Amino acid sequence: MKSAQAFWDKTAARYAKSPISDEETYRKKLKITQRYFKPDWSVLEFGCGTGSTALIHAPHVREIIATDISGKMLEIARSKARDAGIENVEFQQGTLDSLKFEPEHFDAVLGLNILHLLEDVEGAIARVGQLLKPGGIFVSSTGLIPMMKLHWRLLIPVMQTLGFAPYVARFDKVELIAMLTAAGFTIEHEWQPDQASVFIIARKRRSCVP
Repeated sequence: MKSAQAFWDKTAARYAKSPISDEETYRKKLKITQRYFKPDWSVLEFGCGTGSTALIHAPHVREIIATDISGKMLEIARSKARDAGIENVEFQQGTLDSLKFEPEHFDAVLGLNILHLLEDVEGAIARVGQLLKPGGIFVSSTGLIPMMKLHWRLLIPVMQTLGFAPYVARFDKVELIAMLTAAGFTIEHEWQPDQASVFIIARKRRSCVP
C-alpha cells in the first residue's frame, strides 16, 4: 500500500474533478456547522483536500488554516482561493502531528472525511483537544467502515494492495463517541445521513485539559 502522501498526490487531479456524491447532505452539514461559527473565530481544518469546504466557510469566520498531507491537493486549493478572491484561508502542508500550532489557539477544528483515514484516531482526537480553546468545537464527518456493505469491506483490502485505496481505520459510532468523550469532549450534535457515516459536533469541556 502506498504512503498516504503519495496516494493523495496521485489522486488529487481526479479527486478535484469528482462531483459531491450527495449534495443535499453536504449542504446540510455546511449549514449546521455555520450555525456555530462566529465572525471573530479562528478555525483549523485538517485533511482539507482541495479546499472546497474551507473556502465556503471562509466568509463566516475571521481566518481558517487548512492543512493536508498532499502538496498536489493544496496546489489546487490555493488556485481555487485565488480564483475566488478569498484571502482569509491559509493552506499549509502537513499533519496534525507535524504542524506546530499554539495550544488552545483555535475556536473550531474541522476533520471532515478524514478520521477513518488515520492510523492513530485516538491520538488525532487528543491533538484536536490540545489545539482547541476551552469550549471550542470539533466538527467531524466520518466513514464507519464496519457498517459498510459486506462487498465493500471485502474489496477494500484488495484495492489497498493494488494501490487504489488508502489506509482505513475500522471503528463504529459507539467507539468513536467513546474516544471523543475520553478525550474531554461533550457531544452536542450527532447525525447519521446513512448507516456507514456519522456527522458529529463535539465541544471541548471547559474544565478539561487533554
